[in-house]
Amino acid sequence: MEHEGTAALTSYSPEELAAQPIGAWTGEAYRRVVGALRAELAVEDLTQPHWWTLNHVAGAPGTWTRTTLTERLGPYDDLGTDFDAVYDDLIARGWLTEDAEGMTLTEAGEAGRLRAHERNLRVHRRTHEGIDTADFVTTIDVLRRMVANLGGNGDLP
Repeated sequence: MEHEGTAALTSYSPEELAAQPIGAWTGEAYRRVVGALRAELAVEDLTQPHWWTLNHVAGAPGTWTRTTLTERLGPYDDLGTDFDAVYDDLIARGWLTEDAEGMTLTEAGEAGRLRAHERNLRVHRRTHEGIDTADFVTTIDVLRRMVANLGGNGDLP
């Protein structure tokens, strides 16, 4: 997925920006960021739930069961994912093993996770082009506050 670098932006007054609909902009940002992530993962024949699974299992090998991991990941899913099918797919690929205690990545699974991680980093770098770290931190904190103000969980995942 190629891009042409940081796009030039028209300047607007603070009053014009303050009057913008936050839902429209956060929705567009979500579609763009998640779309780019999903496109990068698709190159590896992975979905976001595959990525989430690989990442969580790598972080705590042998501790996530299907039930506990599905409970953890379900709130982030917007595709109606059959998580058992994701786990079965990763097992069939030879990327994941499962026993009574939980799931563990194989060497091939860790290699796939690292490739997916690199793909996600490409999107992360593109997303952050031209944005100071302090501005990004402020943006995340403002969004957390908005989520909490509307009854959601503003804590970090």
